[in-house]
Amino acid sequence: MYEDEREALADRLARCEGLSEATVAAMKAVPRHVFVPEPRRNDAYADRPLPIGDGQTISAPHMVAIMTELLDVESGDRVLEIGTGCGYHAAVTAEVVGAESVFSVEFSPDLADNARRTLERIGYGEISIRQGDGREGWPEGAPYDAAYLTCAVPEIPAPVLEQVRDGGTIVAPVGTDGQRLVRARVGPDGIAARTTHGAVRFVTVRT
Repeated sequence: MYEDEREALADRLARCEGLSEATVAAMKAVPRHVFVPEPRRNDAYADRPLPIGDGQTISAPHMVAIMTELLDVESGDRVLEIGTGCGYHAAVTAEVVGAESVFSVEFSPDLADNARRTLERIGYGEISIRQGDGREGWPEGAPYDAAYLTCAVPEIPAPVLEQVRDGGTIVAPVGTDGQRLVRARVGPDGIAARTTHGAVRFVTVRT
């Protein structure tokens, strides 16, 4: 069920966003509908965010695809995710780098537990999830080759920046009144290069 819708969505995103084969394959592989509350499953392959409970949302598929592309990772790279939510974005990342290479931090205990169960059920049980303050990252798993945030922050948190290796990448929605999608390249003394990739609207980081 939903395979045709998933394929059509991924093909449409590939045409519109100029995605790499790895990103398209990841979008085709992950069943978004299993991460969506049952009453909204018929909307799972519409390209828009949907509520997942606890005041949070699952990101629109095009945003997940764009962030995956900007992260520029490959098999075996260690990736830190801030904001597990329902686990969908982590699963897409796992399709690129391997589930054992994804480390995700979620503020909400309920969402963390639900994501863990969903990911385990559909074959992504090796993704590591912990409940905590995502602004602190996950220092025990560092260094990471890349990190991304699924919640908006005023600036990239210093602990997350410190946990990504020199030459690594961070992708995050940054801003308060107006958010921009930022891609930062990490250098020995912090952010070495920074580019912006359009206006976005994410839920804000919770404290």
